[in-house]
Amino acid sequence: MMAKIESSLKGLVNELMIKVPGGDIELRDDRIKQQWNVELSSFYIAKFPVTQDFYFEVIKEQPSTFTGGQRPVENVTWKEAILFCNALSERLTLKPCYIFPPDNDEVVFNSKADGFRLPTEAEWQFACQAGTKGIRYGELDKIAWYKSNSQNSTQNVGDKEPNSFGLYDMLGNTWEWCHDIYDKTVYGSYRIFRGGGWCDEERSVMATTRRRSHPSTFKIDDLGFRIVRNYD
Repeated sequence: MMAKIESSLKGLVNELMIKVPGGDIELRDDRIKQQWNVELSSFYIAKFPVTQDFYFEVIKEQPSTFTGGQRPVENVTWKEAILFCNALSERLTLKPCYIFPPDNDEVVFNSKADGFRLPTEAEWQFACQAGTKGIRYGELDKIAWYKSNSQNSTQNVGDKEPNSFGLYDMLGNTWEWCHDIYDKTVYGSYRIFRGGGWCDEERSVMATTRRRSHPSTFKIDDLGFRIVRNYD
């Protein structure tokens, strides 16, 4: 029975993951008025944010404020998101990307592991823009749940139009945790999240908007995550 469950989970994950080609992306930080380029290799990214059903299947918990199996999971910290990635990797006999050394608060990241992880912010933005250069990949009301159309809550994933890579809800519904530390010299361990959420005004729901907060304590009802894997 367990083998059948794991086989079903593997099939679900394989169907969920989309290959994104490599390329170059320009990032910017409006706070410090800087821009920089990042060259990316191909990678796999989930077509949807992690849903509550998917999260429960792996973690056996339901942390979200707005309950619904196909709604994005929210109210998870960055650390809880990477624990999900590790747990899913182990379920599918892949090597976890995140290591938690004893007596050390800092997470060690194995960039060569074949397991699941959070996207870097460069990967996230590249996947979001999907070959476009604009702040959005389509008309906002058609692609995203945000303050003007969300009915003050998250909505089921996949009900808006995808981008040209076939990715849904890259903007709106929930913000998404990324792997990166924002600025260690100023903000310490704070991690980045992207994309805007259901309660944000139009001006915040853009491919280029960057936010940050504490990885182990910050959780809120419009912040979730999406999984990524290296492309072999």
